[in-house]
Amino acid sequence: MSDQESSNAPPVEAAEPKIRPVGGTEYSWCKAVPCGTGITVLALLLSKPPKIPLLQNAIHKLQIAHPILNSQLHFDLTSSAFSYITPPTPQLQIQLFDLPSTAQILQSLCPSVSPYQLLLEHELKTNSWQNLDSSLDTAVFFASLYTLENERWVLAFRLHTSACDRTSMAALRRGLLETIGWEAAAVERVEMEFGLGIENYIPSGKSNKPFWARGVDMLGYSLNSFRLANLSFKDTESPRASQVERLCLNSEDTDMILSGCKSRNIKLCGLLAAAGLIAARSFKGIPDDQWEKYAVTTLVDCRSVLDPVFSNHHIGFYHSAILNTHDIKGGEDLWELATRTYTSFANAKNNNKHFSDMADLNFLMCRAIENPGLTPSASLRTSLLSVFEDPMIEQSNELHQVIGLEDFIGCGSVHGVGPSMALFDTIRDGELDCACVYPSPLHSREQMQEFVNEMKRVLLDGSTD
Repeated sequence: MSDQESSNAPPVEAAEPKIRPVGGTEYSWCKAVPCGTGITVLALLLSKPPKIPLLQNAIHKLQIAHPILNSQLHFDLTSSAFSYITPPTPQLQIQLFDLPSTAQILQSLCPSVSPYQLLLEHELKTNSWQNLDSSLDTAVFFASLYTLENERWVLAFRLHTSACDRTSMAALRRGLLETIGWEAAAVERVEMEFGLGIENYIPSGKSNKPFWARGVDMLGYSLNSFRLANLSFKDTESPRASQVERLCLNSEDTDMILSGCKSRNIKLCGLLAAAGLIAARSFKGIPDDQWEKYAVTTLVDCRSVLDPVFSNHHIGFYHSAILNTHDIKGGEDLWELATRTYTSFANAKNNNKHFSDMADLNFLMCRAIENPGLTPSASLRTSLLSVFEDPMIEQSNELHQVIGLEDFIGCGSVHGVGPSMALFDTIRDGELDCACVYPSPLHSREQMQEFVNEMKRVLLDGSTD
């Protein structure tokens, strides 16, 4: 081709960003995250120094494979609508904190808690989306690397929950470890479709609800909220942040409670909810024959029942919620209550309430955010506990040794709207490990340590009966 022909050739057009509006459930998270709930964090404790270029390349490969991780949230000031804008190339840069800068963050935090956990809590309160109603677009995905003493590092990923639920968080961690562990180039990545919101994939007829039934349910949810009991609030005025306690059982105790669940044909979520309800009720010091009503929110991963079916590698928010209330008195038997709580949830799910009530619960969530006074002591508490229908199952492998992975915690913040405690349960190498997230100082660390210890006692004592 001559120089003249080359100069007359049409210019190559740069790829345009992809844009799509958020779905209904995603919109509720866009409203919740600025006030503090829905900051998803995955924190990895490493004993080997990460290779920054390799890590950066691995993250970019994941962003290419899962375009939603490369997106920015855009707020239209005119229409008050949110949308995702996805540029053609990844732009995330890891924020690095050396030993002095990490120490500076830690010195203002609680000295009785491990630095690893404190950095997790620091990430849970770092709200990149606090001012989403401005003209600036904000990424949904951030990464930080902190340096600790004794040759330890904490790699933290912070994500907007509308783009990453718990299943997505696990897929992100596994994909990252795989990519880093096998030196990136050996792992083939195929770009996945940027999926729509969960509402677009609900099977036909599953979300149908008559108009009057919807009105009755909305009224019932609203009236019940005024009758719900809660853990006592310690400080309802001060600014809030999410803190974490861990409930851990050894393999023998874990096997005992899982066997008990299997023999009764219930899931672990029912047992954890029952233990939490009994522990909360025992704190009140009221007569055994006095009843109290508590709410439990159970989160359901809908990927396997959507149309089309999604794999666990499909990143986005594809969970739904079922809210049940339970009347509790003193002296409850753990397994009887666990069966009752699980049966209530299972019946609701069998009646498709995880789909038919989705819009109702999203609406009520947004109303609570806009009108805190509708909740007890303006606390924004919508239930005592939130649990997941199924735990994450994890097994250590060769890749963990390759990168020096010593521990990991994945959870989401709850210091805006939400429960008094959210349980993120994992069965790791046969041992139960729950990250228990709560809003502070609405609840104090001492109070929630006592609450978690009581839950553990109830689980162990009740499982031996």
